[in-house]
Amino acid sequence: MNSFCQKAHWKFRRMNEMEANQFREFGKEMIDYVAGYLENIRDRRVLPTVEPGYLRPLIPETAPEKPDKWEDIMKDIERVVMPGVTHWHSPRFHAYYPTANSYPAIVADILSGAIACIGFTWISSPACTELEVVMMDWLGKMLALPEPFLACSGGKGGGVIQGTASEATLVALLGAKARAICTGKAEHPEMSDADIVAKLVGYTSSQSHSSVERAGLLGGIKLRSLQPDDSNKLTGEILEKAVQEDIEAGLIPFYAVCTLGTTSSCTFDNLEEMGPVCNQYNIWLHIDAAYAGSAFICPEYRYLMKGIERADSFNFNPHKWLLINFDCSAMWLKDPSWLVNAFNVDPLYLKHEQQGSAPDYRHWQIPLGRRFRALKIWFVLRLYGIENLQAHIRKQIAMAHHFEALVRSDERFEITQEVTMGLVCFRLTGSNEMNEQFLKRLNGKGVIHLVPSKIRDTYFLRLAICSKQTEMSDIDVSWKEVKETADEILAKK
Repeated sequence: MNSFCQKAHWKFRRMNEMEANQFREFGKEMIDYVAGYLENIRDRRVLPTVEPGYLRPLIPETAPEKPDKWEDIMKDIERVVMPGVTHWHSPRFHAYYPTANSYPAIVADILSGAIACIGFTWISSPACTELEVVMMDWLGKMLALPEPFLACSGGKGGGVIQGTASEATLVALLGAKARAICTGKAEHPEMSDADIVAKLVGYTSSQSHSSVERAGLLGGIKLRSLQPDDSNKLTGEILEKAVQEDIEAGLIPFYAVCTLGTTSSCTFDNLEEMGPVCNQYNIWLHIDAAYAGSAFICPEYRYLMKGIERADSFNFNPHKWLLINFDCSAMWLKDPSWLVNAFNVDPLYLKHEQQGSAPDYRHWQIPLGRRFRALKIWFVLRLYGIENLQAHIRKQIAMAHHFEALVRSDERFEITQEVTMGLVCFRLTGSNEMNEQFLKRLNGKGVIHLVPSKIRDTYFLRLAICSKQTEMSDIDVSWKEVKETADEILAKK
């Protein structure tokens, strides 16, 4: 080793020793900061007031040559970062859907970051794979999923943690595509893969998440966006009519998405009707329950998933409503072999002696790498228990119904969609333009934050119960803001 390399070696070694000594001190300080941030989040404005590009002038143009002090980094959190943060976990943040958060999940992510394995195969970190297999069975049993979806049933099925529901939708589509090609070639040996793919057609509701349309684009497949019924639900009758039209046109129906809890209005497609249609025509049925799926741990909401046994794949996001931090999207498949076979690229450096005796999750997903995400499921389920998680879901739904009752008590407002979960869709009785002005003024005050949606040219506001710290008193504050802003808007008429 030359003198330059030796000098660098010892310098880096001393740095590692210093890091180890300081880690406990820095870690404790950050834990205290995080706890203080979450405990006092009500005091912060929900939506930041910064403009695009605000951050660049606040920090140097280049990275430091010499290490900065920890104390300066901690100061810069408030000076640089927090002014540009939208506080998703504020009890008065009501936009989009929840993003889950809890101390057990945060602590589990610390351990995951320390272990820092990349669990793409069983041998790359056996605990990473095996805990995921068991945790997906735990979650599946909590939702009362049919046994064919569970690894513990001894059949083909099993679960996997994806990054997002968008990934799960794409993975399911690619599995369905592989199955359709195999079936098509068996029935028509003269057809090439390209001939079959050109005829494939999938189905989704116009109210499905935009990621479904995007999955079709990424998968190179035509997807038909079907208009749902008057209650915004996709039904078996609507689906079958489209399927028959396409078969008569020489196309091959192969994939359909049933949404349980749409993004715009938390509406539930008619799974019980769609399932038999898909089974009859050998169409892969994927269920997207990204937000609402967490509620199925409560038996009283499982009627909404009636017909689940007819699906090929099912997905929901524990990272939305089950107190498990992002990213953690739970997906189950009755027959993962369609994915494994379709995604199987098996170079020598990824082979191992135990192949086939345990899942290699790289075959179940788009990326190769994956973090030890099962740890946060394990920590959350053990430290909360099913009963407390059920109580959390029920409490948030009760708060949504409380806000719904407040809206209904004021004749100036109308509820636009049935309130089933933790989302209330409402508007001022009047024009879309007035409601747009209403929302702009409401969000501009910074006390609460909502986002809009539009169905059949009707513009409305969505109020979602997002933070686990939200209480009835916070809902009353939000309603006060809504009422006072309505007074201001209507006074101008």
